[in-house]
Parts: sequence; structure tokens; C-alpha cells
Amino acid sequence: MSSQIRRLSSAQSDFKAQFRALLAYEEQRDPHVESAVADIIHAVRTKGDEALLEYTKRFDRVDVSDAAALEIPKDELKRAFDSLDDSLRASLQTAAQRVRAFHERQVAESWEYTEADGTRLGQRVTPLDRAGLYVPGGKAAYPSSVLMNAVPAKVAGVQEVIMVVPTPSGVRNPIVLAAAWLAGVDRVFTVGGAQAVAALAYGTDTIPRVDKIVGPGNAYVAEAKRRVFGAVGIDMIAGPSEILIICDGKTDADWIAMDLFSQAEHDEMAQSILLCPDAAFLDQVQASIKRLMDTMPRATVIATSLKNRGALIQVKDLDEACALSNEIAPEHLELSVQDPDAWVGKLRHAGAIFMGPYSSESLGDYCAGPNHVLPTAGTARFSSPLGVYDFQKRSSLIFASRDGARVLGEVAAELAYGEGLPAHARSAEYRVGPKFRKNQE
Repeated sequence: MSSQIRRLSSAQSDFKAQFRALLAYEEQRDPHVESAVADIIHAVRTKGDEALLEYTKRFDRVDVSDAAALEIPKDELKRAFDSLDDSLRASLQTAAQRVRAFHERQVAESWEYTEADGTRLGQRVTPLDRAGLYVPGGKAAYPSSVLMNAVPAKVAGVQEVIMVVPTPSGVRNPIVLAAAWLAGVDRVFTVGGAQAVAALAYGTDTIPRVDKIVGPGNAYVAEAKRRVFGAVGIDMIAGPSEILIICDGKTDADWIAMDLFSQAEHDEMAQSILLCPDAAFLDQVQASIKRLMDTMPRATVIATSLKNRGALIQVKDLDEACALSNEIAPEHLELSVQDPDAWVGKLRHAGAIFMGPYSSESLGDYCAGPNHVLPTAGTARFSSPLGVYDFQKRSSLIFASRDGARVLGEVAAELAYGEGLPAHARSAEYRVGPKFRKNQE
């Protein structure tokens, strides 16, 4: 198996151009996908359960006459959990506990303060009423995604978490169902694709409408989430997975090669980049890539990903590596250096930062605790990992005392007249009192 990966140096005269070309990624939106999803959403909005049954039969080869049969009873989720191998069940429980413990620290609380005249201002934090979780089915079954999406929702206090998961040919993945039980998912429906997203966004007689939809999916699911945004909240439209490694050359080269593989194996468009000032170490990593490639079951995918979008880049020093990292704003950033605390302060943009040689990205995917739903394609410049805060909303609280209304009313009236909005001004002036109503007739 070919193990080609480009080698670059920041000292090259054309490095900036090559670096930009390496990072360039434009999502290719397929007109066929867009058209198909638009039709599916329209059908679900107009025909409800009837459309769900039709699409489930067509795409998943599951033929039922009653939409109620699409729901998996809770006792089946519990049986799936109980049926797991002891070691797998224990690992799933450990991961869930760690994810829950981390996210419990994110819970925002309501607050307010009182001014001298008795005016009270504050913010009320409340959870969403209902959240929808999309989980891929078939070969792409990810119990870790169930935990990462459902646990923060439940920690936030969401009253009801609705999960949808396709079950091709009726095959139900027991690990996914077990994770749903462990995470506290309230209801699970065997529906997938754009039709499931539409059902969550607009509701049918069987599937309730939710306030926000989270979770990964294929191109049809991503397009459906894009189209229903506004009617419902969504987490993000994620691009291909990414890993950037900054290494001082002192980590085992095999470890670094496998960390690059860990993202490259997702798909051919995933991106894996190593920044290091030590040319000899880059040679070692390149040799490790070549030697380890044929040991990987997904070698074809990894090789294509590394050839198309991977790179080993020699930088002048770790300062330059940090500067380049800030330009990339990667989804996953491994700071594989002996003293990560000395460098982490220079890193402004990243979805998650894995500090030190022993902190492999894979720990974050499964059980470290922080969420593995992260911003991609440079959006870490302005976006954050999924968290409890995505399932909470904030309402401003304003209680104006009598004295406060007089003081604020004058200010508001002046500004409102300045904006040419006299009704706003009069509304404030009514509460000021006759002495101050200079602008009234």
C-alpha cells in the first residue's frame, strides 16, 4: 500500500502558497442531494407518518404499517445494555461517567443584581424542552456519539431527548441502544436520513417536534439540518475530521504516525498534519507511516487521505508552529511536547487541545470527558465544542423600580426621539411622571 505524504518546509520560498493550498477545502454541495432532501422534507411536512413509513421502507428496507412500530421500547434498550460483554459494558459506563462529570461543570446558573434605586437586572438560564439526537446506523454505528450528544443534554436539564437511528434491514445495533439507555435517552425511533431530521424539526403524529437537532450524519442528513435550521436549532454542519500535531521531536515516531492515522481513517477527505522543527524526526515519522500502513485494516482510506490532504511540515521552531496552528484553527490539536504548559498559552484557536505525549486524540473521542463534537474547517476561530450550554438558553430579566423607571425613562426617551421612534419615547415617558414629560402634548 502506498504511503505517500507530502513534505513541506516553512523555509521554502513558495511555502505560503503551498500551505494555503493544503488547507483549502470547499464543501461540495451536490445538486442531486439538495433536490432530494428538499422533496423529502416537503413530503414529511405534508404527509407526516405516511412519508416516514414510505421512506423507511424504501431506504432501510423496514416495512411496517403503523408508525408506532418505529419506536423502540425502553425495556429493549435496557436489555441491550444488560446483554453487553462485561468489559464492554464497564468501558461504556466509565466513558459515560467521565463525560457526565466533565459536563456537570459547564452548567450555567441564573443570576441577578439589584441597583441602589431597587431596579433588578439579571439573566434566567433554562434548558430546552426537547432535543433531537441523530445517530448514524448500519456500519457507521457510534455509541460514543450517543454519549457525547445525549449526556450534556440531560445534564442541562432537557426534559426529553428523542433519538433517531436508521436500522437497515431491521438490524438494531445493541451497543448504540445500550448507550442510549445509559445516557438517559427518553425515546428512540428507527428512522434515519433526511426524513428523520424533518420529522424532528416539524413533528409528526408519532415523532414529537424538538427544539434543537444534534448529531452526525451523511450528506443527506447534513443538507437536511442546513435546510431546517431556523425552524429548529442545530449543533453545526461538520466538515471532514482534522488533526494537527505540534511535536518537539521527542515523542515516539510510531505514536505520532498512528495519531495521524487516527483521523485519516475516518474518510478520504480527513486532514492530518504534523508540524515539527526537527527534520530527522520527520524522517522517522515518514518511515513509521510506511512501515505501519499495511497493518491497518483501513489502509486504503488512510493512504488516500494522507496523500490528498496530509503533510509533514518542518518549521523554524515551536513559536512558528503555534502561529501556523492559529491559522489552521484545527478541530483536534495535539501539543506533543515535553512542556505543553509552556506553549498552550500561544494557541488561540482549536476545538480541543491534547497536551503532552501521552494525550492521544483517541482518548478525547471516547472517554477523557470533554465533548468530541468539535468545530471543523477553521470554524474553531469562532465556535466551541458541543456542551451543556448548547442545550440551555438565556432570558434577560428586567425589573424597573419606580425611581429606576424615571431615570431610565429620560435616557430611553432621548435616544428614542433621536432614532425617530416617538412611540418608544412616549412609552418610557409615561412612567417618568408629568414633571419630566417635556415632549408630550
